[in-house]
Amino acid sequence: MTSAPSSTDSKGTTAAPAHAALMLRRMRNYWIATAMLYVATMGLLAAQVGAGYTPRGPALVLSIVAACGTLAFYALIHFSARLKIAPDMLAALQSLFAIGCTIAGYAIAGPLRSSLLSMLVVAIAFCTFAMHPRRALLLAGAALAGMAGIMWYLQAIDPLGHPPAVEAMSFGYLAAALLATTLLASEMTKLRRRMKASKQELLAALDTIRTLATVDELTSLANRRHMNELLGAEERRSAPATSCVALLDLDLFKQVNDQYGHAVGDAVLRGFAGAAHGALREHDTLARWGGEEFLLLLPDATPQAARQVLERIVTRVHALQIDGMTPERRISFSAGLAERRDGEPFTEAISRADKALYRAKAAGRDRIEVA
Repeated sequence: MTSAPSSTDSKGTTAAPAHAALMLRRMRNYWIATAMLYVATMGLLAAQVGAGYTPRGPALVLSIVAACGTLAFYALIHFSARLKIAPDMLAALQSLFAIGCTIAGYAIAGPLRSSLLSMLVVAIAFCTFAMHPRRALLLAGAALAGMAGIMWYLQAIDPLGHPPAVEAMSFGYLAAALLATTLLASEMTKLRRRMKASKQELLAALDTIRTLATVDELTSLANRRHMNELLGAEERRSAPATSCVALLDLDLFKQVNDQYGHAVGDAVLRGFAGAAHGALREHDTLARWGGEEFLLLLPDATPQAARQVLERIVTRVHALQIDGMTPERRISFSAGLAERRDGEPFTEAISRADKALYRAKAAGRDRIEVA
């Protein structure tokens, strides 16, 4: 007589496909537990019939209704996404069904009817864990109203079998137990949701830390640490491939800082990064190597193909207009390009690219030299 806990928030937010599949499995597991509880309860009811405490006909009808309802809820769980039934609504329907079965069982159980009150507490406890506390309180109120009605009816038609004082005291104990259970479970639900929110905040913070560990904050390019990881991964690739690296250095960048200020210098770095990134191929990676120096990794690229990429970067960078700089002040860079030889560590290829970069600067800057 339990109901499946909800995995969505109080607004029924649609979960991602993977989360929805996990939620469906969880609801099925709770349905299995619910079905087992129904079977156990109906078994006890059959024992009461055998002992002569409960009439056979009403007990049989209640057992059939419980079995049909259990099967119906399995179908609703299975097709809940297609029918667009929110998990918390499905939990509420299951709880109302369980409450109805419990009230009916109380009406026919005879001398052992008080034992069924514990099942009502169980149903309310599960529904409290499954939905918003306010809705759980409404269900608890509905359960108390239904139980009050059946108790009043029973004592009215059979005051000897259902003494009014006994029914009133039983209702008092039930009300206290239900309200205490609902309030306690509601607090636990709030705590669980706060823990879930804290977990999401922690995961977001971890994502931010991972980003900061791999991305240069100013240019949003890969940082040196991440580039070293990519170079190591490229070296470990089993399939032989032609790869190139290039060192790019902004020309006369110190003069930009001295003449226009560091804020404009930062704008130049960001502008260069955006322009260069737009000229890359899909698997190329540009990283800020240090200061105004950048390292470009070009996997599966011949020197000719790598040079074409660099020339596209040249065109885009020359077209840059930076706020705060005079229009005639053109942004340019010098580059040294090197092909990685078979089995060669990238450190050696970068060293050759660095020497080519110095040749480009010595030859007048704003040019590409190949090692």
